[in-house]
Amino acid sequence: MAHPTYDVIVIGSGPGGYETAIRASQLGMKTAVIEKNKLGGVCLNIGCIPTKALLKSAELMDYARHLDAYGLSLEGTISPDFPKVIARSRSVADKMSKGVQFLMKKNKIDVVYGTARLAGGGRVTVEPSVDMDGNAVGEKTTIQGKHIIVATGARARSLPSLPVDGKNIVSYREAMLQTTPPGRLVVVGAGAIGVEFAYFYHHMGSEVTVVEIMDRMVPIEDEDVSKELARAFKKSGIKVMTGSAVEQVDASGKTLKVTVKTAKGTEIIEADQVLSAVGVVGNIEDLGLEQLGVKTEKGSIVTDGFRRTGVEGIYAIGDVAGPPWLAHKASHEGILCVEKIAGLNVHPMDKKGVPGCTYCQPQIASIGYTESAAKAAGYDVKVGKFPFTASGKASAMGHNEGFVKVIYDAKYGELLGCHIIGYDATELIAEAVAARALETTAHEIMEAIHPHPTLSEAVMEATKAAYDRAINI
Repeated sequence: MAHPTYDVIVIGSGPGGYETAIRASQLGMKTAVIEKNKLGGVCLNIGCIPTKALLKSAELMDYARHLDAYGLSLEGTISPDFPKVIARSRSVADKMSKGVQFLMKKNKIDVVYGTARLAGGGRVTVEPSVDMDGNAVGEKTTIQGKHIIVATGARARSLPSLPVDGKNIVSYREAMLQTTPPGRLVVVGAGAIGVEFAYFYHHMGSEVTVVEIMDRMVPIEDEDVSKELARAFKKSGIKVMTGSAVEQVDASGKTLKVTVKTAKGTEIIEADQVLSAVGVVGNIEDLGLEQLGVKTEKGSIVTDGFRRTGVEGIYAIGDVAGPPWLAHKASHEGILCVEKIAGLNVHPMDKKGVPGCTYCQPQIASIGYTESAAKAAGYDVKVGKFPFTASGKASAMGHNEGFVKVIYDAKYGELLGCHIIGYDATELIAEAVAARALETTAHEIMEAIHPHPTLSEAVMEATKAAYDRAINI
C-alpha cells in the first residue's frame, strides 16, 4: 500500500518545528508535522510561554508589596491564589497551542499525531502516544518524505544525586504544573531555568535557596551581570550559594535534608522540595537514528551549518541539535534549513548573533562576546557601562537596578557584545541584535537619536561611555 508522501516531514511541533513547516509550505513544499503531544511543543505548553505567565504573576505580587513606594495604598493584604496563578498560566498555553492549530490549517500542513521513528528510505513510522493530559492521541501509520527534519527538542537533564520523582525532587515540568507551592524550596542550578523559578516561587511566598556548582550565578553571562543578579536576589531575600554542590537529598523524614558541599565544608539544608534545574539533554532516543547511521554526540544530533546530518535527507534543528537551547534559535535554524533545501541563497547561522534572555526580575539579556571572551579571542576592546540609576525613565518606573554594558572592537568600532540586566532587558536587547546583524558601528549608535525618556537610551549612553563621551554619568 502506498504511503502518504511529502516533500518535507517535520518531527516535532515546537517553535522550531511548526515555523519550519510553515516556511516549507510557503516555499511550495507539501509538508507534514508529526507531534506526539500538543502542538507548540514544550515551549508553548510547558516551557517559555506558560513560564512567562507565571513570572508576570510574581512580578505583580512584588509590585503589590511595594505600592506605597508609588504613592498608593490598598486596604487589606494581597496574597497569591496559587491554583489560579497556575490555571492562568495553563490558559495562556492552551490559547497559544490552539493558535498553532490555526496556523497549520491556514498553511495547509498535515498534522499527524503520535510517536515518530525513522525507518529508512524516507519512511517515518508513527505509533499512538499519550499527551501531557493523559489523552491517547494518534494511530499507527507510515508516511514518506523526501526531506525529514528532526525537531524533537530536549528534556530536563537528571543527575544521579538528584533523581526526579515528581514530588520531593521535581523538574521544571512539575514546578510549572503543581498547584501547591512548597514552603521551602532548594533550586539546584542558577542558569536561566533555575533563576526564573527561584524568582517565581520566592514571590509566591516560598523560602528559596539557590545552589550553583559554578562560582557565580548565570555562569554563561558576563561576570558583571552575574554579580548584579546575585546582589539583587540576596537583597530580595533569596539565599544564593555559589561554588556549591548538592551531594544528596534525604527524604526519609518529614522534611527533606539536602546535603550541600561548599568551600567551607558540608551544610545541611531542610526543605520541602528540591527543583533540579541543571540543564537539558536532547530527545534523541527511540528515533531510529543509530540504525540509519545518524551521528550523535553528548546528547545531541550532529549537523553542519545548514542543519544537515551525515545521512542524506535527514536534518536536525533546535534543542535536539545542541546549544544554545533557545526557541528563537530553533526557529531560525529551521527556516534556514528549508530555505537551503529550496535552493535559496542562505548562510550558516552565526551563534554569536543569537540573543539570550532570562525573565526573572531584574531581567537579563545578552548577545555576542562577554568582555572576558572578547579579550580571550584577541580583540582590543572598548567597554562602556551605563547604570539604570542614571536613567530618568528607570527611576520614574521604580526600577533603577542594573545596567547596560557594551563591548566594542577598538580598531573598527564593531559591536562585539551587549549585556543588559534590568527591567525589560529582554526587550531592549533587540537594538543590539539588529546593530550586530547590520554591522553597525559604535559611532552610528551614538549618532542615532534615541527617544527620551526611555530605557533604550541606556544603550546609546553605554556606547558613549565606551568612547569617553558619556553625558549622564
